Formats: sequence, C-alpha cells, structure tokens
Amino acid sequence: MATLSPAPQPNPLRIIDTFTAYQQTAALLAAVELDIFTAVGEGYTSCTALAEKCGASVRGVRILCDYLVVDGFLTNQGAQYGLAPDAALFLDRRSPAYLGCAGRFLGSPELVDCFKDLAQTVRRGGTALSQDGLISNDNPVWVEFARSMAPLIAAPAQDIARLVEAESGRGRPIRVLDIAAGHGLFGIAFAARNPNAQVVAQDWENVLEVARDNARKAGVEDRYTTLPGSVFDADLSGHYDVILLTNFLHHFNPTKNETLLKKVRAALNPGGRAAALEFVPNEDRISPPLPAKFSMVMLGSTAEGDAYTYRELEQVFLCAGFSHCELHVLPNSPQQLVIART
Repeated sequence: MATLSPAPQPNPLRIIDTFTAYQQTAALLAAVELDIFTAVGEGYTSCTALAEKCGASVRGVRILCDYLVVDGFLTNQGAQYGLAPDAALFLDRRSPAYLGCAGRFLGSPELVDCFKDLAQTVRRGGTALSQDGLISNDNPVWVEFARSMAPLIAAPAQDIARLVEAESGRGRPIRVLDIAAGHGLFGIAFAARNPNAQVVAQDWENVLEVARDNARKAGVEDRYTTLPGSVFDADLSGHYDVILLTNFLHHFNPTKNETLLKKVRAALNPGGRAAALEFVPNEDRISPPLPAKFSMVMLGSTAEGDAYTYRELEQVFLCAGFSHCELHVLPNSPQQLVIART
C-alpha cells in the first residue's frame, strides 16, 4: 500500500524573499555598472584583483560577489570567482549576446517609480504617476528604452521579418510602416533582408534619432524615412504593405486600440497585413508566467493598458475592419505575433 507524502508545511521564507527581492535587483544592477562580469571573464577572479579593476573596495566586492554566487550568477572555488553560464553569455560585455544594458531601462527610476505606491495604483485602477503614466509626450524614458533594449529585440525582429517575407515573396518590393519604432530594429530587419523594402519609422522625434542612427549602422538609411509625432495624430496615408505595431497595443484600452487600428487598416494596401508583437497570456490570464505578469507592468505604468489574450486582440482587430487574424509563436521571444489581414 502506497504511503502518502505529508503535505508541505507553510513556510515564511518565500514571503521574506519577496519582501527583499529589491536587493537582488540592486545587486545585479550594481554588478553591471561596475562591470564585474566582464572583469571576471577577463581573468580578474580574486576580490583584490576585481576591486582594483572595477575601482571599488575589496570589502564591497567580496560581499557583492558572494551575494551573486548565492543568486547563481557567479561561481566560487578557492576564493576565485567564475561566471555561471547565463552570466558568461548575457552579462559579459565582450559577448555578442550581452544584455546588461537592458538594466538601464528595466531598472530605471522612471519605471521603478511606477510601483512605489502600488496599493494606490490598485485603488485607482491605473498608474499613480500622472494621467498618462509613461505614455506622455516625448518622455525621455523611451529614448533610454530605444538605446538599452535593442539587444533583446534583435532575434525576434529577424524572426518577424523572415516570417512576413516568407509570405510576401523574397525580394518583392514592399513598403513597411513601423509604428512606435523606438530603436527601429523591427523595420530595419525588413530593409536589411530585402533590398526592395522601403521603411517608414514613426515615433517621437527624440526617439527617432536612435532609430536613424541604427539604420545608418545597418547600411539601410537610404531606404529609411521617419514620421515624427503621435501615431494617433499622424497622417498614415502611405499605401503600406505591412504595418508593424510592436509592443504598443498593450499601453491602451481596447476602444483606443480599435480607433488606431481602423486608421491602420485604412493605410494598408489590399492584401496588406498588420503585425502586432505582444505579451499574450492564456485565457486563464495566469499562464504562461511572463505574459501573465506583464499586466502588472501595465497597471503600474499606464492609465488603462493591459496584457491582452489572443481572443481580446483578435476581437479588436476584427472590429477595426480586418478580415481575420493569426497567432504565431516566435522561437526567440516570450512574446507572440498577431498578424491581421485586410
């Protein structure tokens, strides 16, 4: 007869860990700022050597590095530190997959401030910062987003361009509008893959400076133009084949999204497509974990934004006049792509 395992006993440790999780964030941001991971990768593996290399105290480096060992970012053997696999790939500045710069946005004061009074935000049902939260005109936080988050976007941008190009026909002339372009990498991926692609990037003027610079670096600036201002006010009449809405619809309520998507629908050529990259939770809204938790980001940082299920996204596209939608899984991203057809 099988013996039943005793039920796990209540334990306060997870509660304490969550109350103090801000220390984990602070430790990782400090290590990136001091370039600890790059220094370890270069062979500065003792406390003394790291302190000298990073311009910090031996005591401070010891405590920080030991904390990072506990958190699994560093290893330690015989008082010598090493890089855990994730840190070696993503946090050593010499790695082509370096993501340390993302902390400048994800840990920025502007984003952190969104959650300083979350109880009040919950009472209000929207951000406690200001009427529009982070979606205010020419907010400089989006310049930082464009500069620091690009490494996270490179692979999904290529996947989206490849997916759409496979349907369009490789090398076919195509006109692309990249709404809220930010760093511009989504539109740039189309231009880089297709020498006959023309791309228009839309965003605030201060953000478009970053996109233009990235287009120059990619060698596609001769086929890359910009449309500054708010997309809700901009003239989109350009006869586009593809309109990209990447990480944008979640900032607004369904009614405002429907208004925008009607405008997008009118700007597309017959047979054109709108492609929206989003965190898409399942219908239960509690899975998968990252898309489900993204609703909290929108609660803290916007007045009415949300992480929408596929059914909700499909509904708003259909109400805006699109004929049908498809949901695509991207291999290099926790997000999914909704393609809506005219």
